[in-house]
Formats: sequence, structure tokens, C-alpha cells
Amino acid sequence: MVEPIFDYQFRLILIGDSTVGKSSLLKYFTDGKFAEVCDPTVGVDFYARLIEIKPGVRVKLQLWDTAGQERFRSITRSYYRNSVGALLVYDITKRKSFENLGEWLEESKMHIEPHQAVYVIVGHKADMDAERKVTSREGRQFADINGLKFLETSAKTGQNVEEAFLTVARDIYQLLEEGKIQVEEGWDGVKNGFARPRESFQLMEGEAEGGGCC
Repeated sequence: MVEPIFDYQFRLILIGDSTVGKSSLLKYFTDGKFAEVCDPTVGVDFYARLIEIKPGVRVKLQLWDTAGQERFRSITRSYYRNSVGALLVYDITKRKSFENLGEWLEESKMHIEPHQAVYVIVGHKADMDAERKVTSREGRQFADINGLKFLETSAKTGQNVEEAFLTVARDIYQLLEEGKIQVEEGWDGVKNGFARPRESFQLMEGEAEGGGCC
């Protein structure tokens, strides 16, 4: 008997200024814990996690963590094209990171097109409200103007971290069901899943429940 390990694979990318906490978000989502110290991302880092977006539908998320520094932009741009989802992250305590969102959104759309992608605006470090420089209302207004969803998150407390990634994945799946996004030859944004013998599937399922990078 053969059962699917996962039905689809979605490739997501996290973009935004340096030090806004993209790596911390990914480590919490994949490892379930807050990383007190995160070394700056050089170029790109890769993470993965299996999730169930609805009963019986399992998706593998390929997660690409990009460096925010200008000197790495030529590297990160090459990862846009094969992405079907993007989390645009800013730090609520650093106004400049919020002001740069428009540039990040424009750049990502330019490189992802002609493919369609799902975006969500993420105001990170919500646990540092006392040092806040960007209001929730401002973040929500930016998202509304651009027709996107908005969440504030904290990798320290876990606030909305899971929901941020699930929101993107569910919206991608919805577009897939509607035929607005399709599996395409030569494009890695969305891929069909794989199958293997039942005993191997059960082993993988047990491993996946622990999350983490694979």
C-alpha cells in the first residue's frame, strides 16, 4: 500500500531588512523554540516543515530565509522567481524597516511575475511593544492598500508565528484549487507531492511531527 508523504510542496521566501527577525521566525516555526542568538544570514538559508492545511491535506513548505543586506540582494533576487509565497517582514521597533516594505514588495513582484504569489505583511517583535515605532494600524493600512493580509508576530512568545505561515499556505492552496495557481514544468513554486510504501510513510510522519529543518 502506498500513501502520500505530502500532497504538494510550496516554496516560500522571507524578505525584509536585515535584523528584523526573519531567521528567528523560521527557527521558531521549524524548531518550536526561540533562538536567543541568531547569526546574520549570509545569502540565503533553507528550512522545511510538513504541515496539514486541512484534514487529509499535507503540504511540505520549503522556506528560504534571505539576507537583508544590500550586498546580498543580487543573490536573493535569484530566489524570487521560484517562490509562490512571500512573508514581508519588518521590525515594529525600527521604522525604517517598515518604510522599506514598499521597495521589497515591488522588487519581489517584479522578479516573481509572470507567476502569481501570495504575500502577507508581518510586523515582527510584537513582544517589544514598549519600544514600538510602528503602530498596528499603520501596518494594517499598508497591507490593506496593497490588498494583502497582515499579522503581528513574536518569535520570543510565539505570537502568530504558526498562523503567519499557515495563512500563506492556505491561501496558496485555495488558489491552487481554483486553478489560479498551477503546477508548472520548470517552476519550483508549487510541486506535486511524492509517495512511498506505507511503512516508510509512517516513519516520515513520525519525524515530521517534531518539525525542524530537513
